[in-house]
Amino acid sequence: MPDFDLEINAGGLVAGIDEVGRGSWAGPVVAGAVVFDRKILEPVLLTGLDDSKVLTQAKREDLFAILAESPAAITGIGLASIEEIDSTNILQATHLAMSRALEDLVISVDLALVDGDQAPSLSCPVRAIVKGDSKSLSIAAASILAKVTRDRLMGVLAEDCPGYGWETNKGYGTAEHRDAINCLGITIHHRRSYAPIRAFLQKDEPLN
Repeated sequence: MPDFDLEINAGGLVAGIDEVGRGSWAGPVVAGAVVFDRKILEPVLLTGLDDSKVLTQAKREDLFAILAESPAAITGIGLASIEEIDSTNILQATHLAMSRALEDLVISVDLALVDGDQAPSLSCPVRAIVKGDSKSLSIAAASILAKVTRDRLMGVLAEDCPGYGWETNKGYGTAEHRDAINCLGITIHHRRSYAPIRAFLQKDEPLN
């Protein structure tokens, strides 16, 4: 379970940052940033926060709502668009989203703990933490913030482009999504730099 050991050992004001959507075929990549005041943190967050991937959707939604109202949490969200993903690459776009999430905070921090093995260039010192969302409560909170935000956004895009199942598959390369591309084609929300999408556009052959 995540805890505050990394934050305490770092000292100073520490933000946790995580992203979601790197592997998706459609939609933006979204990053969250969270800074906690540990002295007034609600027990439900202390005991309930975890890597967003191991939580149910209902639990993520509950924790998202608590984070939004908590006086102990300062939060920020950053997005990188499909156009930015295609014009650079997903790693650079992810780092851009992280930078924007950090900038969206209303305070400056001494250190950012970032989930993963590559440290983005940010406006403060950065420490990359492999599997950080299962080690740091700040990163775990950021993962929930990013996940719920992006899931809701993909639900909106699903209404704009029905038939691809984005309300459930969130733009990832499921069989449902592949079949929809073969039947309906590519939308403005697809990442044309991604190999399956690029191959479909270039060869006009069904995705397998």
